[in-house]
Formats: sequence, C-alpha cells, structure tokens
Amino acid sequence: MRRIAIKKQIVDKPNESHKTHSNPIPYLGGVAIVIGVTLVSYLALFVGGFSLSKVGLASSILIPALLVGVIGLIDDVKKLTPLSRFVAQNAIAIVSTQILIATETVGSPTDNILFDFFITMLWIVGLTNALNFFDNIDGGASGTAAISASFLFVLAIQGSQFSIAALALVLAGGTIGFLLWNRPPARIYMGDAGALFLGLLIASLTVRFDPNPINRVAGFAVPFFLMAVPIMDTSVVVTKRLVRRISPFQGGRDHLSHRLMRAGLTKRQSVVTLWLITVFFCLIALVTSNASFSLEGFISTIGFFVWLVIFLLFAWTKDS
Repeated sequence: MRRIAIKKQIVDKPNESHKTHSNPIPYLGGVAIVIGVTLVSYLALFVGGFSLSKVGLASSILIPALLVGVIGLIDDVKKLTPLSRFVAQNAIAIVSTQILIATETVGSPTDNILFDFFITMLWIVGLTNALNFFDNIDGGASGTAAISASFLFVLAIQGSQFSIAALALVLAGGTIGFLLWNRPPARIYMGDAGALFLGLLIASLTVRFDPNPINRVAGFAVPFFLMAVPIMDTSVVVTKRLVRRISPFQGGRDHLSHRLMRAGLTKRQSVVTLWLITVFFCLIALVTSNASFSLEGFISTIGFFVWLVIFLLFAWTKDS
C-alpha cells in the first residue's frame, strides 16, 4: 500500500501549520489494516467452524466499519467536506445502532429502547470521530487502538464473550503490525480510511461488550476507560475551540500530542506518554470489571476523577 500511495501521490503533504512532519508521508496504511482485519476475521470464521449466525454477527460489526472506511478512503484521495463526511458517518452509525438495538446486543442496556438508541449512536459517532481526531502524531492512534483492543480481548475472554474477544484480537494484531511502520518516525499513515474503520470497529465492540459488573455506573465506565485518551483528546480540543470561537472541524496544533511537545517532550516521548496513559486507564477498566460489587462504584469514581484531573491539566496548557 505504501508503494501504491507513493506511485499515485496519495500523500499527506506538510502544507498546513498543524502538520508535525516535514516531508510528504504516504497514506493508505489504513487500507492495509482494513484488508488484514477483514480477511483474517472471515477466514477464521470459515476455518473455525462455519455457521450463518457467526458470519452474520461478525458482518454486523465489520460491514459498517468497512463502509465508513470507504468514506475515509474517498476523503484521503479526493478530500470531502467536513459536513458531507459527518452526514455519511451519522447515516452509517444510525444503521449500526439499529442493528445493535434490534438484535439486543448492547452490552449495558438501560432497559429504555429510545435512550439506548441515542446513547449507542452518540457513542459510535463520537468514538469514530475521536479516534480520527486522535490520529495527529506518529503511532498515536494505532498504538492506542492496539492497547485498547488488547485489553478488550482480555476482558472479553474473562467474560466468555468469545466473538468479541476474537475480533478484538485480530484488531490488536492488525494495529500492532501497522505500528511497526507508523511508529515515530512514521513511514506511512493510516489516513481517514484506517482511523474511521478502527474507530467504528472499536466503538461497536465496546458497546456490545458486557463488562459484567452489577453496578450500572461501572458498566458504562469500563468501555469509557478503554478509550479514555482519544475521548480526552477530543474533549480538550472541542471545548477549547468552542471557547475561542473556532470551528472544531478545522485542523490545529491543540491536541494532547501537540501540548506535550510544547511542554518540551520529543515526538517519540509524547506518543509513549499517551500510550502509558492509555495503559493506566485500561488497567482501571480491567480492575473495575474484576472488582467486587462493593468496590466497582468506588474504583469507577476514582477513575473518572483522575480522568478529569488530567483533562484539566491538558486544558490549562497553551493552545498553540
């Protein structure tokens, strides 16, 4: 895919102020992730005992992710307007949400179909865009996705949710393989095709995952902690831009990675810091899911408090 991107000049040129690289970097790394994850998933279904129910379950997650990945690919090649891309993402998210609600596969339902629908749609749209927003530094989004998917695999195995565990494991493998090419200094970018595909796939898997805690707050906390850093990045950027009366959709050097580099860290140190924060919150998710009922709410509250403190520390730094 790197050779194709260079030949077709599908590259990310450092022609905008918010870019952190100095030379053109080829896109289409996301296409490699999409192909790898999809092929391995379907091959595993056929090799491991074919059944229409298993194929249908996997397809209900993979096909919406594929569709949003195609939108991202078109954006990488031809540059869509933010509005058209957002409308297309919402349309796919609505369909994906309807499938989740109709098949009763929401992991932590509220027993209110309408509320479940809007919460699920908000989660899918928000997380898909959050991971795309977070793809602003070499290895940032791919490394975070690999860590989150790895922890989701462990949690799903513990809960005997083997379909989710299998897809999470394939997702972790695909992103780790890509990370070898995407770590600083990156030789290829995933582009919107990869970021949107990964975002919707992780969003669908985490919303289907039943974290097993009895405490309802903890039930919502576990998926949140798994993706705490991309959510934090988007929250900081959108909040600060709205305060400054700037469009949240435009590019800028106000993401977490940029703030860390302005604080004196190198690009490599910044991305490793973000990975470590991701590991920390994923460990909180793991501990919460395995805690006793009496401790679930307490651990979740501590986790949310730590998240809020880190959010405020980042928001307190200069925007550019």
